[in-house]
Amino acid sequence: MYKTFFKLRRNPFELTPDPSFLFPTRRHNEALAALYYGVRRRKGFVVLTGEVGTGKTLLVRCLLQLLKGSNVAFAYSFNSRLSPLEFLQYVTGDFGLPAAGKNKSELLLQLGSFLVGRYQQKLTTVLVADEAHHLSEEVLEEIRLLTNLEAPQGKLLQILLVGQPELDEKLDSTELRQLKQRIELRAQLLPLDLEETRGYILRRLQLSGAESQANVLFPYETIAIVYRISRGIPRLINTICENALVSAYAEQLQSVPPEIIQEVASDFRLNVVAKPRAEEASGKDRKDETELWHAVKTLVELHNQLQSVRPSQEQLPLQAFSDIRKHEPIV
Repeated sequence: MYKTFFKLRRNPFELTPDPSFLFPTRRHNEALAALYYGVRRRKGFVVLTGEVGTGKTLLVRCLLQLLKGSNVAFAYSFNSRLSPLEFLQYVTGDFGLPAAGKNKSELLLQLGSFLVGRYQQKLTTVLVADEAHHLSEEVLEEIRLLTNLEAPQGKLLQILLVGQPELDEKLDSTELRQLKQRIELRAQLLPLDLEETRGYILRRLQLSGAESQANVLFPYETIAIVYRISRGIPRLINTICENALVSAYAEQLQSVPPEIIQEVASDFRLNVVAKPRAEEASGKDRKDETELWHAVKTLVELHNQLQSVRPSQEQLPLQAFSDIRKHEPIV
């Protein structure tokens, strides 16, 4: 829609993880090198973690592109809501092996034979488990057991676990200590800093055809606002910049001013920071405590009022009895 107006060949801020748009920060280069080395040297377990939207899936796709055509077979699992049996069926099927209707023993025998055969041909086999922070302990243990298939010179199956920081916490648990001890390499992606955010935005614009006009389209003060709102998370940067270009096009502006970034942030509620559940719970506890205190205070005040009224009420029957003559019967 806005490409012709801004003289762009393609949309620069698509959310699809496209390896051609990789912005190689030091962290990204180190992580990609760790993944590549782990696969090539048959290290077995490699773990990549990073916050939501920092580019983990993009990095995995870059790795697959680097290894393309090098006799490497991949099974790529992106659905982590699977039982151990379903997971084995999925992996077996993704390797191109028949999996329908087979039980766990049959799947493991078939998978083991497949891995041994490839290893004997000096071929590499890789299992990528994306969204691994959602995998159950049972599935993670099943993955660990797959690494028991090994040769003296290396692992038959190379495994990449990719997930959010919760994956590290899960791997720190006592139940998964055996898996944790088998991890050979770890890498972590962090949000971009201000200068990296600027380089990220300008590189995407240049790759899309903006060339020397990139600095005009997104001036430094605009990028500074993008960084503050996105906190350096690439996915949020893409969302903000894409919608900012649409708004600038609608107003026929050749440059994106900071005001448009603020409007986009407001429309997408990016200035709203969700409270952690623990904090919400503590806030609720404080509210309940306050309400309980007010209720107790009200009861105490009511009790005091009743105490002050009771003597006068008790005297009324006694006064009535005193007015009755001594020999008159009381009915």
